[in-house]
Amino acid sequence: MAGTMTMAEPPTKRPLWKQLYLQVIVAITLGALIGYVWPETGEALKPLGDAFIKLVKMIIAPVIFLTVVTGIAGMRNLGKVGSVTLKAFAYFIVVSSFALVVGLTVANVVQPGAGMNIDPATLDAAAVKGYAAKSHDMTVVGFLMDVIPTSVVGAFVDGNILQVLFFAIPFGIALTMIGERAAPVLNVLNATAEAFFKLVAIFMRAAPIGAFGAFAFTVGKYGIGSIVSLAALVGTFYATSILFVLVVLGAIAALNGFSILKLIRFLKEELLLVLGTSSSESALPSLMEKLERAGAEKSVVGLVVPTGYSFNLDGTNIYMTLAAMFIAQALGIQLSLEEQLLLLGVAMLSSKGAAGVTGAGFITLAATLQVVPSVPLAGMALILGVDRFMSECRAVTNFMGNAVATLVVARWEGQLDRGKLAAALNGEPGPLAAVAVETKAD
Repeated sequence: MAGTMTMAEPPTKRPLWKQLYLQVIVAITLGALIGYVWPETGEALKPLGDAFIKLVKMIIAPVIFLTVVTGIAGMRNLGKVGSVTLKAFAYFIVVSSFALVVGLTVANVVQPGAGMNIDPATLDAAAVKGYAAKSHDMTVVGFLMDVIPTSVVGAFVDGNILQVLFFAIPFGIALTMIGERAAPVLNVLNATAEAFFKLVAIFMRAAPIGAFGAFAFTVGKYGIGSIVSLAALVGTFYATSILFVLVVLGAIAALNGFSILKLIRFLKEELLLVLGTSSSESALPSLMEKLERAGAEKSVVGLVVPTGYSFNLDGTNIYMTLAAMFIAQALGIQLSLEEQLLLLGVAMLSSKGAAGVTGAGFITLAATLQVVPSVPLAGMALILGVDRFMSECRAVTNFMGNAVATLVVARWEGQLDRGKLAAALNGEPGPLAAVAVETKAD
C-alpha cells in the first residue's frame, strides 16, 4: 500500500503596503499633519470619520445578535450560558474596580494637578452643563428599565448593545430547547452571520479613510496646544493606561497562558483603528471575528465581548478617578481619605451605569462628582479641551481589557483552543490540516 497526503499551503503574505495596520498608521499621520497645518480643513474632514463609524455601528447589532444566538444554540448544555455570564461578570467587577483603584493611587502619588491653584470662580460652568444634565438620567432603575427594548425591532433600530443581548440570549436558549426542529432556522442564521462577517471585511477596507478624517478633525478642532497646557494630566493618564495594560492585563494574560505583547501584535489593526477614530465600537465586529479565529468558542465571544463593552471599561475607570483627583488638586481642594473612598465607591457604581451612554467617560465623571460636594462640577471645564485626546486612550485600554477578558473566560470554561491561540498570536496561518488523503493499491 502506498499513500500520499496533500497538505494545505500556507497563504502567501500580503505586500506591506496592502497591510491594514500600515494604511491606518499612514492615514493617522496624514490626518494629524493636515489638522495641525490647516485646522479648518481638518475640521471639515469630520464627516469621513463619522461616516465610517456609522457604517460599522450599522452592523454591530446584527453581528452581536447572530453571534450570540448561533453560539448559544450550538451549546448542548444550557448551564454553560449561565456559567459564562457569571464568570464574565466576576472578572469585570474585579478588574474594572481595580482600574479605579489604580487611577486613584496614581493621582495621589503623581499629583498632576498640584500647584495650578485655579480659582473656581473663573471656571465656565455652562461648558459642562449639558454633561451634568445627562448624568442625572443615570439611575439604577432607569438603567435596568432601558435594558428591556420597547420592541424586538427597536433594539436593532437604536443599536443598543444591551437590548440586543437581552433579546438574543433567550432567543438562542429557545432554539436550543426546540432541538432538531430549529435546525433550518439555525442554518439560515449561520449563513447570515457568515455574510455579515464578510461585510465587516468589506467595510474595514475603508478604515484608513475613517481614521484619516477622524484624526484630522481632532487635531484641527482641539489643537496640539491644548495638550501642552494640560500635559501633566494627559501624560499621567497615558502612562498609567499603558502600565495597566502591560503590567496588570499582562499578568492576567501570563497566568492564563498567553502573552499580552503578542495579543497586542495580533490586534494591531484594530488598536490603530480605535486610536484613529477614538471609538472602540469601530473595531467591535472585527474583534469578535479575530477572537474566534484565535480559538475562543463563538458562544463565549458572543456573550463576553458585548457585555464587556458595557461593563468592563478599564480605561474609562482609570480616567474617572484620575481626572476627579486632578480637578480637586488643580482647584487646591484637599480630599480627605473618607472623601476619596466615597469617590471610589460612587465611581464603582456609576461606571457600571454608563453602559450604552454616548460620551460615557465624561458623563460618568459628572455623575460621580455630583456625589462629592467639595469638588465643584464646574471643575470639569478644566479638562474639557483635552478630553477628546484622552478618549482615544480610554477606548484603546477598554478594547484591550475586553480582548483579555474574553480569552480568560474562554480558558476558564475550557472553551479555548490553545493550538489556534498559539498559532494566531505567533502570526502563523493556523494548524495545517490534511486536505486530501489518497490510498492506492500497489
